[in-house]
Amino acid sequence: MRDMREKNTDQRSEAILIGRNSVAEAFRAGKTIDKLFVQKGLESGPIQSIIKQAKKSGCIYSFVEKERLIQICGSDQHQGVVAFTASYTYASVEDILSKAREAGEEPFVIVADGIQDPHNLGAIIRSAHQAGAHGLIIPKRRAVGLTQVVAAASAGALHYLPVAKVTNLTQTIHDLQAEGLWFTAADMDGESMYECDLTGPIGLVIGGEGAGVSRLVKESCDRTVRIPMKGQIDSLNASVAAGILAFEVMHQRDRKGTL
Repeated sequence: MRDMREKNTDQRSEAILIGRNSVAEAFRAGKTIDKLFVQKGLESGPIQSIIKQAKKSGCIYSFVEKERLIQICGSDQHQGVVAFTASYTYASVEDILSKAREAGEEPFVIVADGIQDPHNLGAIIRSAHQAGAHGLIIPKRRAVGLTQVVAAASAGALHYLPVAKVTNLTQTIHDLQAEGLWFTAADMDGESMYECDLTGPIGLVIGGEGAGVSRLVKESCDRTVRIPMKGQIDSLNASVAAGILAFEVMHQRDRKGTL
């Protein structure tokens, strides 16, 4: 098993980077860029190399109008590119396990697989904290990180819930399974959450908006679970689903006395 004690090197940093040089240097320095905005029509030359770095790192990037960049940074000195960096320090997976041990509780971890909406991630963090989870794990690629919008949407919960950012979710799941955790993925074809034992050391996996839990991640999980619904549509918002399942875990663990 890999050593999960290594600390994440992403530190608190500027929430926003403005201009080609500052963004390019951030990528070259290996900083975590959570989101990149590029002015439409300026996808060549120096900015093209920035876009290539964004693709290589798995950073989410969008092409927007010039007016949108001015709105984001508050001036017209953006040079066609604006980026957001991590606003909060990431924890390690070991930090999350340590929190459970210190509380004398069996680990309860939530994995957010590919959440791109910062409001959704913030809401998931809020629900996870309130439901007694010991931490949240997110992927480094193709997912939003800990931006200021995420922090605001968490309503302060981000100050209390460790969030780890990992390169490979499937490998992290396998590592945690070796530590005794059972992983349950939210899936419409899964077992009803009312019939599934959600007690004990558990990892709850929530999929991204639209796509759900990715195939490889789902195959790495021990089981799947669904939320029974009576409506005519077949899915819920990712943060709503996360909240419902997280509180069902809390309910079952509390009832069984495994918290």
